[in-house]
Amino acid sequence: MKKEDTQENNLETTIGEDGYKSGFVTLIGRPNVGKSTLMNKLIGQKIAITSQKPQTTRSRIRTVLTLEEGQIIFLDTPGIHKSKNKLGEYMVNVAEHTLEEADVILWLVEPTSYIGAGERHIIEELKQVKTPVFLVINKTDTVKREEILRFIDVYRKELDFAEVVPVSALRGHNTDELVKCILKYLPQGPAFFDEDTVTDQPMRQIVAELVREKALRLLEEEIPHGIAVEIEGMKERGKICHIDAVIVCEKESHKGIIIGKGGQMLKKIGSAARREMEELLEMQVNLKLWVKVKKDWRDSDYLLKNFGYHQKDISGS
Repeated sequence: MKKEDTQENNLETTIGEDGYKSGFVTLIGRPNVGKSTLMNKLIGQKIAITSQKPQTTRSRIRTVLTLEEGQIIFLDTPGIHKSKNKLGEYMVNVAEHTLEEADVILWLVEPTSYIGAGERHIIEELKQVKTPVFLVINKTDTVKREEILRFIDVYRKELDFAEVVPVSALRGHNTDELVKCILKYLPQGPAFFDEDTVTDQPMRQIVAELVREKALRLLEEEIPHGIAVEIEGMKERGKICHIDAVIVCEKESHKGIIIGKGGQMLKKIGSAARREMEELLEMQVNLKLWVKVKKDWRDSDYLLKNFGYHQKDISGS
């Protein structure tokens, strides 16, 4: 995926020139701590979907920020949590494996002095790596400034952090400082991607995730974790992109809720997704949605692979 053609590119430094830096930065943390929101803010474009529900991100998402000083490749991972099925195991494996590939690790935490079992599990994982770890306290707009110092002291007793950076991913507070800190720790080297590349995610995957995001935001609490979205067709004809998508759920009762009375819920999901697709693709979109039931798909190796949750997300190949 490329940046908008209208966006000016003021890169004066030749990519690969001496002093230029490039490297991989992984974002980890508990579910719903704001990893995808932060990554979208840092690259200045929405690539990863977001919602208030935990475990929104399921696969590793790679995005690229190219600056005069260097190129940062961000790896947004699923939240580390206690898995309940094969999909959950896959998500945790993706997150934990990515630690081995990074030049810098950003550990996002909530602005609180309470360190729960989930955070302690992450601390034990981080103690095993030699990679510089940044403590990134997110959502600082929700607490008083003087409280943040107390939160930092609590976490500093648990791990030796290379940097501690409080931010508000939602508001964009202090995100420029975070980028400056990251660049200090990256090795010198040429860029991995062209300067106009924003992500290596296929457009079909991004479009499917947009549909899933709208379902996450609109559906009842118990349903979203049991859905997947499959793009069955995506073709441009003239100035219109025709997209056929299927929302897969695990139960017949869920199918009825997703469709809604008179098809109203499905229409809401489709309308919301279509608007963002048109902004992303910069053309008119004809989106058709269907709903299918595939019982217990989250525990099926075949269906997980079929819906795009590949082993390559873990191996990186």
